Amino acid sequence: MTNPLEGLGGEGGFDLNAIMQQAQALQSQIVDAQEKLAETIVDGTVAGGAVTVKLTGTGELVGVEIKQGEFDGSSPDDLEDLGAVIVAAYREAKGKADALAGEAMGPLAGGLGGGMGAPGGNEPPFKLGF
Repeated sequence: MTNPLEGLGGEGGFDLNAIMQQAQALQSQIVDAQEKLAETIVDGTVAGGAVTVKLTGTGELVGVEIKQGEFDGSSPDDLEDLGAVIVAAYREAKGKADALAGEAMGPLAGGLGGGMGAPGGNEPPFKLGF
């Protein structure tokens, strides 16, 4: 019986062991970057500091702070405004988390594509899910 992978090594061929080692090293780097992102906290603050939303670098919501006296809880209009302000603060924090993730994961994700991304070669071949 012949080895179907025979001839892939050596000059001009593939070294599967080297490819596997590179893949394992890349996987380790990705896990490390994800762990660092999960430990990093970013915030979005709006309405002059009335509302602050805190997210991890992976986009997990971990806190909402509302300054006392900024909103009247008995007024429907104020509560509607509060909801809109929380959404705005979340979007600001999410933008920061996405930028942070792009900085941390972008070079690693680009390495997975081997230059097969969008025209121009700077885009990873897939969008990260956070």
